Amino acid sequence: MKITTKINLMTTAWILFVLIAINSIVFFSFMTITFNLVQDEVHQKASDIMNEIKPDELSNVSQTKFIPYLSSHSFIRFVNKDSTIINEVTNDKYLSKKIKPKFTSHPTTDRRIIHDEGGEEQIIIYKEPIKVNGQVKYTLELSERVIGLELGKDVLLIILGTCTLIGALFSLLGGRWLSNIIIRPISNMIRSMEDIEKSGIPKKISIQRETKDELNQMAVTFNRMIDRLDENLERQKQFISDASHELRTPLTVIKSYADLLRRRGIENVEMTLEAIDSIHSEATRIQKMTERFLDLANTELANQLELKPIQLTSFCQEIINQLKVAYKRNIVLHANTDSLSISADEFKLKQVIIIAIDNAIKYSKAKVDVYLEEYDKHVLIRIVDYGIGIPEGEINQIFERFYRVDKARSRQTGGMGLGLPIAKNIMKQHHGEIKINSVEGEGTEVQLMLPKIKNKNMIE
Repeated sequence: MKITTKINLMTTAWILFVLIAINSIVFFSFMTITFNLVQDEVHQKASDIMNEIKPDELSNVSQTKFIPYLSSHSFIRFVNKDSTIINEVTNDKYLSKKIKPKFTSHPTTDRRIIHDEGGEEQIIIYKEPIKVNGQVKYTLELSERVIGLELGKDVLLIILGTCTLIGALFSLLGGRWLSNIIIRPISNMIRSMEDIEKSGIPKKISIQRETKDELNQMAVTFNRMIDRLDENLERQKQFISDASHELRTPLTVIKSYADLLRRRGIENVEMTLEAIDSIHSEATRIQKMTERFLDLANTELANQLELKPIQLTSFCQEIINQLKVAYKRNIVLHANTDSLSISADEFKLKQVIIIAIDNAIKYSKAKVDVYLEEYDKHVLIRIVDYGIGIPEGEINQIFERFYRVDKARSRQTGGMGLGLPIAKNIMKQHHGEIKINSVEGEGTEVQLMLPKIKNKNMIE
């Protein structure tokens, strides 16, 4: 069943329920109010009669005295303790015969329906006890037909039923119109998805007017997602182009030296060693590129971390000492205490710190400062360089995969735009955060924020 049909049926069913509930309230209110008005009138008649009669003269009272109190189709009678009529006046013999006399010692009001040749008719019966010397001796009975109540009831039922049917019809039409309006953005999204599936080309939803509701927000979000997808596709295309260029050079070198060895053999020892060194160097370069791809894939899969307590000061100093030897650069660690402790995956955290320091070394010629700072709930590692910096408009994009600020310089330094995305994924796995502040021409600061270890006793 289509969602438009579901919405239509559900709205119609709900409106029908509301209409039936309201109509029921109207109907029963009409019946109750009408009957109460008649009941009040009968009670008043009974009160007037009781004020005019003498209880000990009931059997001798002239019937003409009660005639003014009769309404059309009614009777007035007095009943003794044996439920025998001692006096009665009526203008409706059928009603008088239909209602049997009955003595009662308490005031009662009854509502009944009688059937005659004219159909159903509602009647009201009121009984008022009459006391003589403080004891109930007789009962006054008044009864009359509630003229027009059944007719009014039938007319009201017809009107309410007709209004309910008309309401249901308008509900169906309105529900169909409303469901079409609600579902239109979803239908457009479905068509766009089908077009994307068939053509493989991302396509936006056409938004004709801004309604500022959830459906419009969904369409805007979908279009924003398509924009993001387009950007990622463009970056991936650019990466494929750059990666192909990077791979073409070492593969060409390897193939050229391999062909040279095939043509000339290995008699020339000097040429052979040169060829082997070049092939080894270029193969190592390809291996490093492949490892970079695997690192990114591994961090995006959110593999389980091997957490263990780490003394951060000694840990960072060890990494810095290794990089000093490898790059022959001045890297200085600034830490006020040796007690900074965190719980982390040693291999992956080391990878993040190396990525940050490696970038600082590549894009600066001066020293690199590493600061360790302790706060209430986290530890902050700041890697500061004084190099070329990053343009302000590109800081928000540097964590995107395959993105490189200076593409020509990145090729010279071996960058592929994967280091920072890898670092961001690793920090996210550690429930930490990586931020970058930079001023073009002045330098860059990388901030690594990690939660502190909960129990310092874990550190041995």
